[in-house]
Amino acid sequence: MSRRLRLWLLAVGGAGLAALLAAACLDLPGFGGRSHPYGTRAVHASLTRHTANAIASVNFDQRAYDTLGEMNILFAAVLGCVVLLRQARDEHRARPEPARVALPVRRYALLVMPVALVCGLYVIAHGQLSPGGGFQGGVVAATALHLLYLGADYHALERVRPLGVFEATDACAVSAYLVLGLAGVLAGTAFLANTLLPYGTFNTLSSGGTVPLLNAAVGMEVASAVVVLLANFLDQAVEIEEESAG
Repeated sequence: MSRRLRLWLLAVGGAGLAALLAAACLDLPGFGGRSHPYGTRAVHASLTRHTANAIASVNFDQRAYDTLGEMNILFAAVLGCVVLLRQARDEHRARPEPARVALPVRRYALLVMPVALVCGLYVIAHGQLSPGGGFQGGVVAATALHLLYLGADYHALERVRPLGVFEATDACAVSAYLVLGLAGVLAGTAFLANTLLPYGTFNTLSSGGTVPLLNAAVGMEVASAVVVLLANFLDQAVEIEEESAG
């Protein structure tokens, strides 16, 4: 395919996309109006299934299939980084020497690390009740562990971050999300349908049916994926070195 033909295809596709976007924008409800059809339906479905956080209801109930795709994108991205950043034949590992850390930085990092970790787990556990959820809480929990790298050294981080465990947890979390979806099919409903469990008491940890379980699976996957991703980048930056030419 020539460069000119590719440019023409890009122009035609871009023009079509722009036309569809303009048509969609022209058909939107008036700004500040009282008509919010999508929001009204989403909130109604959320309250019907006893999920206090309407956004969590959308992510893990009303469009849980889309969230599965988003989770798989992260899983595939981390897998690609692991493959690209693996140790090559012309590289070797050099154990880094511990760096001197300023005392205020050490104290602050070691003090904040458990607090940040608990906050991340709290956000995951309460995703169906309050703003946040598996994606946000997973990132907070994963980055909290790396405060140990700032407050102590790389060896200390490696001791609390067994990479094989996090890799297995990442895969198990994705599998758990799929199993929960297939359980709906086996129960005679639909894939990822929120019909397996009782909806529970509104605004409690056990409410929302399968929403808390799917949210927890995403939290585990995101936390594990971020840990694995940062571990490979840190290995590349700190330990892996190219072989000397001489």
